[in-house]
Amino acid sequence: FFPSIPPPSKDEVITSHGAIEPDKDNVRLEPYSLPQGFMWDTLDLSNAEVLKELYTLLNENYVEDDDNMFRFDYSPEFLLWALRPPGWLPQWHCGVRVSSNKKLVGFISAIPANIRIYDSVKKMVEINFLCVHKKLRSKRVAPVLIREITRRVNLEGIFQAVYTAGVVLPKPVATCRYWHRSLNPRKLVEVKFSHLSRNMTLQRTMKLYRLPDATKTSGLRPMEQKDTKAVQELINTYLKQFNLAPVMDEEEVAHWFLPRDHIIDTYVVEGSNGILTDFLSFYTLPSTVMHHPVHKSLKAAYSFYNIHTETPLLDLMNDALIIAKLKGFDVFNALDLMENKTFLEKLKFGIGDGNLQYYLYNWRCPGMESEKV
Repeated sequence: FFPSIPPPSKDEVITSHGAIEPDKDNVRLEPYSLPQGFMWDTLDLSNAEVLKELYTLLNENYVEDDDNMFRFDYSPEFLLWALRPPGWLPQWHCGVRVSSNKKLVGFISAIPANIRIYDSVKKMVEINFLCVHKKLRSKRVAPVLIREITRRVNLEGIFQAVYTAGVVLPKPVATCRYWHRSLNPRKLVEVKFSHLSRNMTLQRTMKLYRLPDATKTSGLRPMEQKDTKAVQELINTYLKQFNLAPVMDEEEVAHWFLPRDHIIDTYVVEGSNGILTDFLSFYTLPSTVMHHPVHKSLKAAYSFYNIHTETPLLDLMNDALIIAKLKGFDVFNALDLMENKTFLEKLKFGIGDGNLQYYLYNWRCPGMESEKV
């Protein structure tokens, strides 16, 4: 898929750190050519019609589970949050249309981020939302989308990227596993997201996953604008222990963490002295339930960044589960990265069947365990 730069092969043991290819000073100026009958279109997401088209494309053609029972259901508001962080560029919202009727049939995006990989901090992009309409698969559109976004990013002087995928390509820098915590077991069983364990009734299962009606950490409250600087210091200090992590400025922290209804929830722990010591955050990403007579949507919370200096992480995450349950979520999802392995089993998360691989484009470095991401 990726242009000209050979990624490390699957079995290669890497000990060096650095760019695979040097930065180019002569980046191609013409867009790559698409197959006959298709055209490029930069998507202006401030146009509600265009945003709706992207929403529909992703809604009908983006990531599904292997059994084709669930598909991500990104809301238009979520897409604006994900695709327009500080430093976003319109040309990095790269669409493909059918030339004749102008139907949107492909998309790929890049957003800027400062990423620390081991001891190097690099301006990179995060590549996301690569999507090709189901009827167009195998028409070689995806490789051209990837080449084209690479060219557009290179034009801005950026030559490294980070991306994730459920599939194994050469060569992941890390592999993480999804875990799921039932909040509404009855519904999860009804839509076949989970099944009852042997010798377990529904009643017994509901009791197993029951949560308190109120959080227990004192000083826990929703994050506000005035907390941004303190949250930035907490996160950047905490993330120093990992080998693959973002470095966020104050503007980015405000964008990614200030609460937005039905998109992102962040709660800080404020000590009696007014100092913030911890925070928890999760984002909202429902899934469409396909072919079910009653349930059309599954409301999922995804663990985002959870940072602790005073409150035990276990207590913080138990409060996150309680808040998510009170807000009507059906399931709480988390990867086994950062320090998450310390609470997943204790808080009754079950291991999922999906892996998420982390990849770096044009950067060679040793692989790492999930707890270093």
